[in-house]
Amino acid sequence: MQPRNMSMSGVVDLAAVKAAGEAKAKAEQARAESARQGGVAAVPPSALVIDVDEAGFERDVLQRSTEVPVVIDFWAEWCEPCKQLGPLLERLAVEANGRFVLAKVDVDANQMLMQQFGIQGIPAVFAVVAGQALPLFQGAAPEQQIRETLAQLIQVAEERFGLTGVTVDPDAVPGREPAEAPVGPYDALLEAAVSALDAGDLGGAVQAYKNVLAEDPGHPEAKLGLAQAELLARVQHMDPQQVRKDAAERPADPAAQIAAADLDLVGGHVEDAFGRLVDTVRRTAGDDREAARLRLLELFEVIGSDDPRVTRARTALARVLF
Repeated sequence: MQPRNMSMSGVVDLAAVKAAGEAKAKAEQARAESARQGGVAAVPPSALVIDVDEAGFERDVLQRSTEVPVVIDFWAEWCEPCKQLGPLLERLAVEANGRFVLAKVDVDANQMLMQQFGIQGIPAVFAVVAGQALPLFQGAAPEQQIRETLAQLIQVAEERFGLTGVTVDPDAVPGREPAEAPVGPYDALLEAAVSALDAGDLGGAVQAYKNVLAEDPGHPEAKLGLAQAELLARVQHMDPQQVRKDAAERPADPAAQIAAADLDLVGGHVEDAFGRLVDTVRRTAGDDREAARLRLLELFEVIGSDDPRVTRARTALARVLF
């Protein structure tokens, strides 16, 4: 397993968008289901700080990070700064009351994890959110700085990924597994769509997501998945060099700019894609303007309405239109 880099304010690639959307949709569905059943399964306080090794990393960190942010403390017994930082992180994890889980990794016993995260010195602290790794800080930083960093992590995890943490019950029995979540009404169709995406069957994925939306037009995971699948289908057979050339030579051609915007987004250039289409809306009228506007709204769906870049682009679009 090679952790992926994630920046709180950087470009979001399609893999990150997919992970964020799936995690947020699952969190929303889990909250709705728990509300219908009158509550959520709680964990004991001991589950907030765990020891993790290479064998259990996927289960204890990657899978858990789809439900709650996981902060990783890379430490060693001989490291004096680690002995100062470790207890502080444990105390902050308890104070956070389930908003994040602290995973402690002994680097002497888990050299492979240390290499995979590219750690040059300890203590080193990372976070994993929705399966994506994010470096937080290295060394024994001041407590206030650590608190601010963790507060930002919790905010981003909730706003961008829909992860609100786990419920802590002081009386919960350690080791007791929560009841398995009931199967949702569209789980089979959504699984079929994801399998089709993984197999490169974009048409099959599009149809599977449309089948869900036909029954539930507001389904968040299906809306995100459909937007992604349709985007990938559009760029699948494009010649990127020719598309870029056409866009550069024909700045007033809405079709050329729309195609280039799709490539911008797939390449991770989110703001470039949005800016290109806002400019196209500004320069055009009638059906051409409407085509550019609708494509921009479709790209908003791919990134997600909570993303600040979408908010800024919506504001820019409103200024152009009104």
